Amino acid sequence: ETGERLKKSSPDAPLLWQQVFGKTLVELADTDDRVMGITAAMPSGTSMSELLARYPKRAFDVGISEGHGVTFAGGLAAAGKRPFVAIYSSFLQRAYDNIIHDVCLQGLPVTFCIDRAGVVGEDGVTHHGLFDLCYLSCIPGMKIASPMDERTLRNLMYTSLRLDGPLAIRYPRGAATTPDWQTPMEEIALGKGRLVAGDGNAATAILTIGPAGNDAVNAREQLAAKGIAVDVYDMIWLKPLDTALIDSLVPAHRYIITVEDGAISGGLGAAVRRYVDEHRLPMDVEMLGVADKWVHHATVAQLKRMCGYDVQGITEAAERVNDLKQ
Repeated sequence: ETGERLKKSSPDAPLLWQQVFGKTLVELADTDDRVMGITAAMPSGTSMSELLARYPKRAFDVGISEGHGVTFAGGLAAAGKRPFVAIYSSFLQRAYDNIIHDVCLQGLPVTFCIDRAGVVGEDGVTHHGLFDLCYLSCIPGMKIASPMDERTLRNLMYTSLRLDGPLAIRYPRGAATTPDWQTPMEEIALGKGRLVAGDGNAATAILTIGPAGNDAVNAREQLAAKGIAVDVYDMIWLKPLDTALIDSLVPAHRYIITVEDGAISGGLGAAVRRYVDEHRLPMDVEMLGVADKWVHHATVAQLKRMCGYDVQGITEAAERVNDLKQ
C-alpha cells in the first residue's frame, strides 16, 4: 500500500552474478588497456556501471540500441580493442543481424556477456533468456560457454582476452553462490568439460551447462541415498562441444541426461544427441530444459519445476533411466 519494496537488500547479502561480472571487468581493465565495455541502457542491471565509474572513457552506454552497441563493439575490436558487450539475453536478440555481419563474419574478438540467461522469474515471457544458446550456436566462428560458478565466470572472461574471434558467455540473473569467488584468474581450456561429481564409472552421465550443474550435483546426492549412481559433468562449453568427453563415456555409460536452463531445441541436449546419433554411439540421450512452448510468470524455482529441470526433475529423470536399466 505504501509503494515501498517488501524485500530490501541486506548489506550482508551475497553478490549477484552481474556484480561478479562488473568487478571482474574492472580487474581486467586495470591490467589491460585494450579492455572496453558496452551496454545498452543497462549499466546498473549488468553492473557495467562499475567500469563506467572506474574508467568513464573506456565504457559506453549506447542507450536502447542493442544493434548499434554490437556494431560499435565490432568497430572497437577491428581497431585493436577487446570490447565486452553486456546485454540481457532477451534483448541481445534485437542485435542478431549485427552479431552475424559486424562481428562474426569478420571473426572479431568481441566478448558477449549475456546476462539474465535462462528463466528470470516474474519478469515473464518477454524477459526469459531461453534462446541464446540456440540462436548463437548456428553462427560460424562463435564460441559459447556458460559457467557453473562465479570463479568460472571470472576465468572465462580472463580466457576471452587470449582467444581470437567472438565469444559468448551466458550467466543467470540472481545471487552468486560462491563466497570466495574472487580468486586469481586462470585460463580455461577451450572446448573442455570436467567431471564434477562421481567416479566416472556410473551407467548414467548427467551433462550440464551453466549453474544447472549445481542442481545436478544436489540431485546426485539424493539419488545416492536411493542407491542410484550417476556421474555429473560440467560441459562449460556448448561450442566447441567437448566431443572427446562424450566419446570417453562409452565404456561405462549407457545413458546420458542433459540439463540446461534454456530451450532444448538447438541447445546442449540437441548438440549432444546429434553427436551421439551421427557417430552411432551406444548411448541413449534424454534432454531436460525448456520444451517448445512459451514460459510465463512465476518464481525461478516454480518455473524450473514446471519445466522439469530442477533438482526434482533431474532426480526423476535419473530414476526413469535406472528403471530402464533393470
